[in-house]
Order: sequence, then structure tokens, then C-alpha cells
Amino acid sequence: MRYNKIRRTDISNGPGIRVSIFMQGCTFNCKGCFNPETHDFTGGHEFNDFVIDKIINLASPNHIKGLSILGGEPMHAKNIDGTLKLVHEFKKKYPTKDVWVWSGFNYEDLSKSHDLSEIDVLVDGQYKMELYNPTLKYRGSSNQRVIDIKKTIKNKKIEILEGVTL
Repeated sequence: MRYNKIRRTDISNGPGIRVSIFMQGCTFNCKGCFNPETHDFTGGHEFNDFVIDKIINLASPNHIKGLSILGGEPMHAKNIDGTLKLVHEFKKKYPTKDVWVWSGFNYEDLSKSHDLSEIDVLVDGQYKMELYNPTLKYRGSSNQRVIDIKKTIKNKKIEILEGVTL
């Protein structure tokens, strides 16, 4: 597994000041993708326990609200185990900081085969250039959902994050 880049302070991918990691590798190749340099699975840098420790250390200041995991495609079969390991280690160290994950896969498919309960928010669905809307919060196209995972699991139905309209 590989990653493309880490942002120590990111204010554009989730609420507040966050640490962000962009995973490397994606097969969707959405037309108009804002991050095409992350599509090649052989690009970027090796993702390992050292990188997980680095992210955890970067998130230690009190002003860091959480972790954002983007791509590429963090939930691709080649990346999902490493992504979920990062989420687990992050939540073990910072149970009150939130974790947001962006994925072209939808929640219904991901949740059939993986435990997503440590993720706080999943922005799901492939970017669709024809549905682009610059006024949308935390996503690029209107087909994408900003899902509150805790409420979704509790209520057994998709729950959109409070304050985000479809």
C-alpha cells in the first residue's frame, strides 16, 4: 500500500484544522478528478507503521480536530486494510477526535464486508463532473453523501451528517 501526501494542517477537507492523508491508487478515474496524480498504485510513498505513527504525532496538538483520509481511493481492496488500521490506531490514541473518509464506493457495499464503526463520517460515491456543484459542503458532486456513521449504524439506515443538505 502507498500514500501520495500528508497535510499537517488542512482546513479544506472536513471541519476545523485537521491532519490529512491522501492514499495512492484508484481505479475509478472519475472525469474531472481533483487528484489524478493519486490514481497510479505504484506512485507516492510506502505506507507503513512509521507513517501511522507520524500521523498520530502530527495530530497531537489540541487545535487538531481530526483526521481526513482521501485519495486516490482509501477503501480500494489494495488500501482498505491499511486505511482501517490507521483509523483504529488513530481512534485508540484520540477517541474524541473525528475521522472522515472519502470514498468512491458506497456505504452499503463497504459495510457488508468491513467494520466501519470507528469512522465518524464517510463521504461516499464517485465524483460525477456533470453533477458538480461548488456550493456543496465537503463534496464535489450532488450524488455524494456525507454520512454520519455512528447514527447510521445505530438507526440501521443512512443518516446524513447534521448541517449538510443533499
